[in-house]
Amino acid sequence: MTARDFEQNFKLLYLPLGMYALRFVRDVSVSEDLVQDAFMKAWVYIGNGGEIDNFQAFMYRTVRNVCLTWLRQQRETLDEGFIPEVGDDEIDTSFRDAKIWRAIDELPEKCRQIFLMSKQDGMSNEEIATELGISIKTVKNQMTKALSRLRESLSTNHKPFFLPFL
Repeated sequence: MTARDFEQNFKLLYLPLGMYALRFVRDVSVSEDLVQDAFMKAWVYIGNGGEIDNFQAFMYRTVRNVCLTWLRQQRETLDEGFIPEVGDDEIDTSFRDAKIWRAIDELPEKCRQIFLMSKQDGMSNEEIATELGISIKTVKNQMTKALSRLRESLSTNHKPFFLPFL
């Protein structure tokens, strides 16, 4: 694998692997660090002449192992079944989550802020309006705009798309 191939894989897999790790460690900065550690392990392995047939599967397995090690350090005992073996469902879910977060990041700033206050923080329209000093109607309009843009950006050939909220 060339350095360019590695970089392309890094760009493709970094966010999905981060979403995968986040499910287990429940801390964004820790999950980012663990994914970076996993990529470093892969880089060293390749640099030492190691061959990787399926880089994606290798990285998911490496991130799983790095997460298990980190979790063991946080607790005295840890059942390995806590993090299931990597399968297609886990990979698909992490790619889906990454796609959702990319779409959320593309929302206009105020629209994104209101959307996250509602869906991630569980705030009501009234609470959001009060905290931001705007009308409830503005909150509703921004939520409608956010949901419309997310549906459009996440749908394939305009088929309905369900938005699972993390």
